[in-house]
Amino acid sequence: MTDSEVYDHHPSTPPKPSTNRAVQQLHPRDETPVDYIFSRYAVGEQLGKGGFGVVYEGTRLEDNLKVALKYVTKTEHMECISIPDHPDPLPKEIALTIMANKGHRVPEIIRLLDWTDHSDHYVMVLECPSPCENLVEFIRRHGGSLDEEKTRQIMWQATNAAHMCCLRKVLHRDVKLENLLINRETSEVKLIDFGCGDILGSSPFKSYHGTPEYSPPEYHRRGEYQGWPATVWSLGIVMFTLLCGDFPSYQDLLLLEHNKWSKPGLSQECCDLLRVLLHEKPIRRLGLGQIRSHNWFMVVL
Repeated sequence: MTDSEVYDHHPSTPPKPSTNRAVQQLHPRDETPVDYIFSRYAVGEQLGKGGFGVVYEGTRLEDNLKVALKYVTKTEHMECISIPDHPDPLPKEIALTIMANKGHRVPEIIRLLDWTDHSDHYVMVLECPSPCENLVEFIRRHGGSLDEEKTRQIMWQATNAAHMCCLRKVLHRDVKLENLLINRETSEVKLIDFGCGDILGSSPFKSYHGTPEYSPPEYHRRGEYQGWPATVWSLGIVMFTLLCGDFPSYQDLLLLEHNKWSKPGLSQECCDLLRVLLHEKPIRRLGLGQIRSHNWFMVVL
């Protein structure tokens, strides 16, 4: 179950579940979450369902704040990790979301408002911005691609979110259109869903749990990759897709690498940034912390 399903699945006539029945199915042996969740939140309609969990819309009772309640069933191989200030190991998704929000608030990173962890499941209470949609839906409503100005506005925020995650030792590992929400009224962007992520260290990663279309070429060549340049590559794929409405082809990437790629209506600075984000060699890519200093961003947003 991915967080993107929380925000982009809105059936025309959504069923109104029986609250007790829904929780009974998710927690057949443990009554603690019933007491905890329903003493603090009103659970509404189901928003999405995946292989391991269900997401409901919800309302925090103390102040009527709209939230998303994500119930996830634990599997035999689900990993738990230890993080500072938490005595017991936590499911990795919870732990990484906490770490990504540690310190001053970064509005471009989805907030974890509350959570419970139990032997066979966990529940995440997530910020639920409204009205919002993921970037796949946003592009579709705008004719299949975006202009340079709107793409610049989105990329500034997406880059800040990804950079702050890495600074906080969190490798999101699934930065993609579906995991970037945009508020239709304010154009504010938020990075969601840390379910594919990992702790970011100096050692290379030898497995990739994100979406294949966003995976870096060095993983396919050598079977390993470093987190920072891999994140830069993913951001490059996001930027290209926003501008062009599709993933770059092999020919696109080859032309970019030789500084011969162009598209009518795009500035030279825009094409140059794509080139240094999507370079085949990780060492030749622009550093994640340098992206927002590129000339393409040197305009008033």
